[in-house]
Amino acid sequence: MNNGKAYAAPSAFLPPVDYEAHQERVDYVNRKIFRIYLGNHASTVPSDIFKLRHQVYCVECAFLQAEQYVDGLEFDDYDHVSTHFAAYTMDEKLVGAVRLVQPKGTKPYPFELHCQTFDDFEMPAPEQSAEISRLVVRKSHRRRRADSVLGIPGFGSEEPPIDPAIDRRDHTSPMLLLGMYREMFRHSFETGVRFWFAAMERSLAHALKKMGFRFTPIGPEASYYGAVTPYILDLEDVRDKMASGNPTLAAWFSERLPVVEQHAAHLHVVRQQEN
Repeated sequence: MNNGKAYAAPSAFLPPVDYEAHQERVDYVNRKIFRIYLGNHASTVPSDIFKLRHQVYCVECAFLQAEQYVDGLEFDDYDHVSTHFAAYTMDEKLVGAVRLVQPKGTKPYPFELHCQTFDDFEMPAPEQSAEISRLVVRKSHRRRRADSVLGIPGFGSEEPPIDPAIDRRDHTSPMLLLGMYREMFRHSFETGVRFWFAAMERSLAHALKKMGFRFTPIGPEASYYGAVTPYILDLEDVRDKMASGNPTLAAWFSERLPVVEQHAAHLHVVRQQEN
């Protein structure tokens, strides 16, 4: 009985030397696939991110009017106060992107322009907060059968952690989504961000909950690129619960490699390497 928690299958563990060699290969691939760009250096943010956003938000979903944007690039005045995260294929094709927005001064978060919060909700300090925004996944990489979380340390190989019913409603690809969230998670702790805001469909919030990201509603449902609810997430709470309930996944998120010992009857993590 696992009490609803996702654990690594024992077969996923390797002796320390082999495990570390495997993780070096995995981390090389992760670094090649997932990349970060600072919005305050606009010239370094690849234009294909804005092209993909235009394709999804303007052409496919018609949330925005395509004719308002030049050269098929969708961007707004939040991009220069954002950190952009992108996912590429090994042959350098952009397949997904998302941004963390941190407005300056009294400028509101994007969700505040469309959503209301509950009367008893208190906003956390702005220097500790950021909003997840403009999540896009290329059409060819949505709901791919081969793209799952089963290759991620911390998830067992027998039962997928994503409820198939939820996966059908959510058009994002689990492995791709979790990989981008991992990069945002690591970047947030490195820069002092503790809280994430997000305005999203309840189906996506439910899917993220299955991955360990339990967002809390902070306001009623609103119309904002579809019917969405504003949420908040405490990253320290996520880290603590992940560390106690799924230490292998926690290690993957922080890139601290678990060192394992193999015994005749069982395998267990004996310590974690420091960076």
